[in-house]
Amino acid sequence: MKFNNKFRLIITQNFSSKINSNIDKALFKAFDNDSLAILRVYSWEDSISFGAGQNIDDYSFLVNKYKNNVSKRLTGGGVLFHGHDISYTILLNPNIIENRDVKETYFLLCQFILKFYENLGLKASFAKDNQNIILSKSPFCQVGFEAYDIIIDGKKIGGNAQKRAKVCILQHGSIPLFKKENSEYFGSSLDDFGINLSFEEAKNSIIKAFKESFNVEFIEDDLSNKEKDILEKLNNEN
Repeated sequence: MKFNNKFRLIITQNFSSKINSNIDKALFKAFDNDSLAILRVYSWEDSISFGAGQNIDDYSFLVNKYKNNVSKRLTGGGVLFHGHDISYTILLNPNIIENRDVKETYFLLCQFILKFYENLGLKASFAKDNQNIILSKSPFCQVGFEAYDIIIDGKKIGGNAQKRAKVCILQHGSIPLFKKENSEYFGSSLDDFGINLSFEEAKNSIIKAFKESFNVEFIEDDLSNKEKDILEKLNNEN
């Protein structure tokens, strides 16, 4: 599908878990019926984000290890480790994609991620389309298999989650660039498949794949004053 729309492009690097999660929340809260669609590309400090339904107190050993550099995402899912990944967030009005349902929206918006991997010479697919994958949930994001997780050579690499409101669909996800720890909780990364990308190279590749997939025009931007005000309030609350 070609959007033929203008998108705000917001790029941020190496923020804490709290700030990154709160930026997504601020963008979502500020989005209204007349808002331009947004693609945000960003990186993290060494940190953790938890799914909205998780109890952080259940993972005090991780909170201590990461010196409280943790946050809750506004989407569900499990524990996700950061600092070795590049993340994206898309916000758009459901009308742009003809009010598709959740499954159709995942399928559509993830096309640019499949294109991103294709451009790197990797064959990626959805977990639901791999007969050898048994869909399952886990308190750790990279361990379970959701239907629209991305699979390369039978291994999961990154996942995606959505939050929906009447005038806004937010989808975000993470692409691990390199191996941070030799643990199943971190999953596979690009360097496991012989691909070595810096944040800058990965950012440019994501933008290229997004343009190729959706035919959009980007307007490089920062947070608006309204978004900054909401972000400040969120940062002061937690």
